Amino acid sequence: MSDWLSAPAGPLRGEVRVPGDKSISHRAVMLAALAEGTSRITGFLEGEDTRATARAFAQMSVRIEAPQASERIVHGVGLRGLLAPNAPIDCGNAGTGMRLFAGLLAGQAFESTLTGDASLSRRPMRRVIEPLTRMGASIEAEPGGLPPLRIGGHRELRGIDYALPVASAQVKSAVLLAGMYAQGETQVHEPHATRDYTESMLRAFGWPIEFGSGWAKLSGGHRLRATDIQVPADFSSAAFFIAAATLVAGSEIILRDVGINARRTGLLHALRAMGADITVTNVRRGGEPIADLVVRHAPLHGIEVPLELVPDMIDEFPILFIAAGAAQGTTRIRGAAELRVKESDRIAVMASGMRELGMHVEETPDGAIIEGGTCNGGDVDSAGDHRCAMSFAVAGLLARERVCIRDCANVATSFPGFVELANGCGFRLNAGA
Repeated sequence: MSDWLSAPAGPLRGEVRVPGDKSISHRAVMLAALAEGTSRITGFLEGEDTRATARAFAQMSVRIEAPQASERIVHGVGLRGLLAPNAPIDCGNAGTGMRLFAGLLAGQAFESTLTGDASLSRRPMRRVIEPLTRMGASIEAEPGGLPPLRIGGHRELRGIDYALPVASAQVKSAVLLAGMYAQGETQVHEPHATRDYTESMLRAFGWPIEFGSGWAKLSGGHRLRATDIQVPADFSSAAFFIAAATLVAGSEIILRDVGINARRTGLLHALRAMGADITVTNVRRGGEPIADLVVRHAPLHGIEVPLELVPDMIDEFPILFIAAGAAQGTTRIRGAAELRVKESDRIAVMASGMRELGMHVEETPDGAIIEGGTCNGGDVDSAGDHRCAMSFAVAGLLARERVCIRDCANVATSFPGFVELANGCGFRLNAGA
């Protein structure tokens, strides 16, 4: 366990480039491994989760080189070229990795087992098991649909037309990956559009796929062709600096090369509705839309977060809680029940921690009601959740006294170097306290 101390700070300044997008890094390695030929990935996130994905393919006889930090050279083996791993595949803390692997491995000619750390082992996988089983996969789990997942081999998969009961890019992606191995056509329909990274990347690797807002379809029996992928800076990681610069008086930060996929930037729209001063500039495409973000301090006011934004900011709610706690007035969050089954119960963890800091939060089953006010400081428990830990680090900038944050080790899963980067632009954050 690693604890942090976050202390009140003055204006934040500087140019920041946060690490590569975690979601894209996972998918880039997966599809490159299954492609024919050699792919080069730049901007790869050097986090524990994404490294676990790369190690998993090494277990299945895919050669992956790392000539320098944030770069991977993947020698693809083709769709049917994976070999049986000689041990369970450890996904670490990565729910994305486990769910996508479930789809990818469902059509293999060998048995496999997916495991994870203590946090991941508490995350239910029934939403991904159900559609894959309908396609013909054999997947066994612990009671409640918990990991480890034991996936049978030599299964004949068939395409299905599947309507997701709850919008989830991870479940959608698992079904599409299994669909590559299935006979016939696989279609997925979502109640709300989610991020389309898998669809875009399948197209980049040459797989015929059709998709639009809230739907995607593909057929099995094609090939993936090697390509080069540039991974943009992760919007979810940039979110902590966006909020910090917004909340700390006198601040101005430039965030470089941030991915601004429309299905990821709900927080940007929510903060702007609250009064944030965020300028999107230098927009360009490198496969994904990329831009620089200029963020200046601005006073915030409470809002009712629009339901249509919720799927596009599901990973950013912990930092929105902190922004709402510093805003004037009341912020209401609804439709975010998925937060209950993330790396932690994020609604409970954030509400409990903020109350410890003297902030006013009322939990609801699918969100929270947050009254803006002051942050007194104190001790909080991040419950081993990387996004909660970094959000409480931002709270420390605003507090009357220092904030001690417990159990921060899992920040390395998504944002290695967070402490150093934060302190470089004006945070007062002490790790290992």
